[in-house]
Amino acid sequence: MKSVVGTLIFTIFVPGSVTVAVPYLLVTSGVELSCRIGQFRLIGVVPIALGIALYFWTAWDFAFAGKGTPAPINPPKILVSRRLYRIVRNPMYAGVELVLIGEAVLFMSLTLLAYALLVWLLFHLFVVYYEEPHLKKEFGATYEEYCKVVPRWIPDLKRAQSDG
Repeated sequence: MKSVVGTLIFTIFVPGSVTVAVPYLLVTSGVELSCRIGQFRLIGVVPIALGIALYFWTAWDFAFAGKGTPAPINPPKILVSRRLYRIVRNPMYAGVELVLIGEAVLFMSLTLLAYALLVWLLFHLFVVYYEEPHLKKEFGATYEEYCKVVPRWIPDLKRAQSDG
């Protein structure tokens, strides 16, 4: 239960800030760069919904299978390598990115698209320079083998089909 509460608190403050507070501030700041795509902008709801589902599905796995939270101060105690984590190593970050891209489309905002790219770059740097070295130290050969089999960002759809 402690992991679930910790995950909810983390979700409100971190992904909530990244996907709600900052985009709101950017769109309402008056320096918005936009593009007009008319009603096609409603397609942005699809990646938003998919991203939210990905985030909560993977956060659930952190809390219940990993016995921890997405927060670096209370990470999973067990390496989570099931379900979505069998086809891509960072589905939680991918979920957040999908939300941001969906918001950029929905609000017809080039500013939000640039923000989404910046956030992805920061995620990538965090993963490569902090998270992966930490996980190698924490889980050793198990994590190194996992990295050999599961790609960092682009899902291995063949692996998903074979897991069936």
